[in-house]
Amino acid sequence: MAFKEPRLALLVALAVQQLSSAAFAQSATQAETGLPEVKVSGTRELAPTYNAPTAITATKIEAPLRDIPQTVNVVPQQLLRDQRATSMQDVLKSVPGIGMSHGDGQRDEVTIRGFNAIGDQFIDGVRDDAMYFRDLSNIEQVEVIKGPASVLYGRGSSGGLINRITKKPGIDKSEVTAQVGSWNQRRGEIDLARNFSENGVAFRVTGAIERADSYRDKQFLNREALAPSLLLKLGSDTNLLLQAEYLSDRRVTDFGVPAYRGKPVDVPTSTYYGAANAAEVDTSEARMTAVGFTLNHRFSNQLSVRNAFRHYDYKLNRNDTFVNSVNEAARSATLLHNNTRREEDGYFNQTELTQKAELAGMEHQILYGIEIGRQDKDQFRRRANAGTVSLFNPVLPVVALNATAAPFVDNLGIMKTSSAYVQDLVTLSDRWKALAGVRYDRFEQETKERRAGQRNLSRSDKEWSPRIGLVDCNN
Repeated sequence: MAFKEPRLALLVALAVQQLSSAAFAQSATQAETGLPEVKVSGTRELAPTYNAPTAITATKIEAPLRDIPQTVNVVPQQLLRDQRATSMQDVLKSVPGIGMSHGDGQRDEVTIRGFNAIGDQFIDGVRDDAMYFRDLSNIEQVEVIKGPASVLYGRGSSGGLINRITKKPGIDKSEVTAQVGSWNQRRGEIDLARNFSENGVAFRVTGAIERADSYRDKQFLNREALAPSLLLKLGSDTNLLLQAEYLSDRRVTDFGVPAYRGKPVDVPTSTYYGAANAAEVDTSEARMTAVGFTLNHRFSNQLSVRNAFRHYDYKLNRNDTFVNSVNEAARSATLLHNNTRREEDGYFNQTELTQKAELAGMEHQILYGIEIGRQDKDQFRRRANAGTVSLFNPVLPVVALNATAAPFVDNLGIMKTSSAYVQDLVTLSDRWKALAGVRYDRFEQETKERRAGQRNLSRSDKEWSPRIGLVDCNN
């Protein structure tokens, strides 16, 4: 019986060989006659990340961060949401090289690499240098340029600039968020967006309402923000974005704790040095409204144009009582009461042409731009003595709202700018890229004095701002 098992195994092997040959023949026949067509489609959405791969601010075209020969920090939407950032102080504390200071209790006061950047605030690439506390309910992300940026933005400090990118229509979204915190803090936000792509229309409305007290005596915050926007598709290659913005911010103008012998006075951190009726006479109330549009048109895959216009109107009613001097021997502090009124309005218009070309065997992204703008800044200030208080146990005085003294500031400042610039982002090879550009600015400034005996002042500056950089893309 031993010989039967090998015979059985041989028969099974022959049978498997025949079946395999038949299957191969059938597959070959199907291949010759043709298989039915199969289509696979899908989308891949990248998970939200803190590491944005591209930025717009440094070059005014969307470019990979690794191709930009300058330090750029991007704080994307995901990080803003996870941190529940609602103010510039919230968002900038995560950016290295940025400092925040008191700002006289009336504005975002920022330093970049040690340089004051109070006038280096932008929104969608347009200057926004009014003195107020900004809200982030309408902000998609924040981009910070380190180092001079005058080649694209004109006048500014050597430290850099901060650009806020607004939320735009084009998505469907319905979001309401609420936030509560210490010291009776309450905040609500809305973000409503609809995209009617078949009709070529999309809109978005964002807004916020916030109320809060503080660990500081007398301090409070009342804030409202609203920002509607509308996107119109005017053709297959043309779209128009309309935007508006409103912000109201009211709070006590708090100068903090004075110094005694080179150190802060040793009192409870809640101690307030100002008026007993601070809620009526020590407040800063800022109102800012803005309207604008952005028109984009694509002539071809290589050539497109963008025109952006923004007009803003800003008013500040600031009143404060603060420590003007300290008498260390008497352990007392002298208070002054200050009234400040600011009224500003202005506009900026930017026209930019973007060209993609191949020259001398190298790829070029060329940006041509012109910018014009005007700002009228009206300011009025006066102050009066508000009394003397104990340095370590202040009994706050009741102060009249308006000082009766003559103003020590009363003028109108007029600023005009006209500029032209060009920039080229060149792909020299698979490894090397170069960025070169130059800008010409004409900046006129005039101060019209309203006080007797004061001279009007004016000056005009003309400057060239060049830039050139080389990037090794393999590093």
